Amino acid sequence: MTVLHASLTRITDFDRVGFACEPLPREQWELGDYVIGSVNIRRGGFSSVELPSGRMVDAVEGDSVIGVLGVRHATLEVVGSWEAVGTDGRMNLLSAGGLMGRATSVSGTLGSPIHVQYQGHAIRDGTKLQMQDFARVPSKARAYELPTILIIGTSMSAGKTTCAKVIVRQLKRARYRVTGAKLTGAGRFRDILAMRDAGADAIVDFVDVGLPSSVVEREYFRARLRNLLGLIVETEPDVVVAEVGASPLEPYNGDTALEEMQASVAMTVLCASDPYAVVGVMQGFDMMRPDVVAGVATSTSAGVEVVEKLSGARALNMLDPESIPELRELLAGALD
Repeated sequence: MTVLHASLTRITDFDRVGFACEPLPREQWELGDYVIGSVNIRRGGFSSVELPSGRMVDAVEGDSVIGVLGVRHATLEVVGSWEAVGTDGRMNLLSAGGLMGRATSVSGTLGSPIHVQYQGHAIRDGTKLQMQDFARVPSKARAYELPTILIIGTSMSAGKTTCAKVIVRQLKRARYRVTGAKLTGAGRFRDILAMRDAGADAIVDFVDVGLPSSVVEREYFRARLRNLLGLIVETEPDVVVAEVGASPLEPYNGDTALEEMQASVAMTVLCASDPYAVVGVMQGFDMMRPDVVAGVATSTSAGVEVVEKLSGARALNMLDPESIPELRELLAGALD
């Protein structure tokens, strides 16, 4: 039997120190528990698991996976929660990164998520292991006063990570020391790795501070976000490129992140799935006009025109080389 360590175990010492797998009564389960389950792959469904390295592998029938109990609330993919799991222990892999819970709603455009049968919790010295056991904390309290390029979206899959990569590259070409950060989301490693691949000098995300996803109670998230901001400060960057997963209108605590970061934001980039969503987020969140609109909505000149007409905001197709000189000017002006 192959035991796959999903990427949400990347902050642990599981590759070096052993642990036992022991079933616990359902009433003893909690958010952030590390659990092990046997996988069942449905025909035509998903089979990929993201490893701690960020590499994707295909699970097969009979494999087991180590993941974390958590919550996902994806508008375009899967909704589910560990709290929806019954006493039968039937779960799903809510994300390839190892977020585990019972799927309660799945987009009709997707295949079936991996089914997981609970085998037990990761136990060491008679105690269950949780993400908080391995969470990083800053060495000392420091104020967060770093100039930040904040990337938010109208929804998931709006182009935030793609824009983050472009911005990181341009900042590095301007000889800034850059830290890439993901403040909210559902615990995939690929997004923050993309910033490192683009040249970021350091990367951190909410998983580092012990969150399987950011769908948690607001003040619980706020306390861990402040630890995350402290870790960012310790990387000593000139500028931070920070991505807020999903949309600030969704229950990922994006609005909480914006509250905490507001004083340090030098430039706001709103990535939109379509031009009309730009207006929807601006009105629904009562936010100021973003400095730049980018993402899927600006993929063509027609999209750029509609965005600017509807919102009055500047729109850039960051994948168009002709837009890069203007992007450089905007970044330089924001960081001057």
